[in-house]
Amino acid sequence: MNILVTGANGQLGNEMRIVSKNTNDNYIFTDVNEVKGLETTYLDITDIDAIRKMVKENNVNAIVNCAAWTNVDACENDEKLAALAEKLNADAPENLARVMKEVDGWLIQISTDYVFGKEPYNVPCGPDQKGTPTGVYGKTKLHGEQKIIATGCKHVIIRTAWLYSEFGKNFCKTMLNLTATKPALKVVFDQCGTPTYALDLANAIITILQKPQIGIFHFSNEGVCSWYDFTQMIAKIAGHTACDIQPCYSSEYPSPVTRPSYSVLDKRTIKETFGVKVPYWVDSLEKCIANLNNK
Repeated sequence: MNILVTGANGQLGNEMRIVSKNTNDNYIFTDVNEVKGLETTYLDITDIDAIRKMVKENNVNAIVNCAAWTNVDACENDEKLAALAEKLNADAPENLARVMKEVDGWLIQISTDYVFGKEPYNVPCGPDQKGTPTGVYGKTKLHGEQKIIATGCKHVIIRTAWLYSEFGKNFCKTMLNLTATKPALKVVFDQCGTPTYALDLANAIITILQKPQIGIFHFSNEGVCSWYDFTQMIAKIAGHTACDIQPCYSSEYPSPVTRPSYSVLDKRTIKETFGVKVPYWVDSLEKCIANLNNK
């Protein structure tokens, strides 16, 4: 297969670069930003004609869309940024879906646990559960899902959560720095979910691409924790024992957007459909920190 990856210089895109080397497929990595040392083809996914040209020239069979607007707070009270989030998270995926419909190809769309949150949950969110986003980011990602489905293209929508990796800015890397340099930290404990190592998600995508099936699926690592628990484990694995980490409520750190208080994802469908193996979140965190230490 000829597989096009968008947003290839982000967390998931970089992990896709790594895992793609173990396949017989041909990958084309695209982004709007250049990063030194990474071979990247420029592609603006808000331009449908540019997508058509790229797909035609490379005889693309599938697109993995790792591109998105992910600055959750910034787009909440800014109309221009909210419009940009809609353009990147909803209109652009629709462009990708329309082009893949034209060539009878597959679109693998990465979505988010932020499509949930308005209703109080205490059991894992299923793929068929109605989206009830609480902010602009979640709404735009949900719109993206809906627009893809409406095109009638062959699609796999994968919702994930709390993504981290060795690449870019993310919670794990931030907390590794803070627990190493601060004497004390407060971290919220009333938001629960599951961290996702981007490398594990990339491996799941590779598995799905072998025999894709239309639908919405959930992928995060196994288990459940709060951001406080996540931070404690990061510090423990890294040996940052001098930092005093204390739990606090979300209300102590006011935010423009209300984040889901419980967004653990039900992964039964992705495991049953594709035979995807889902590692425990602590095991994956240990691997990521080990990789960071070896960089």
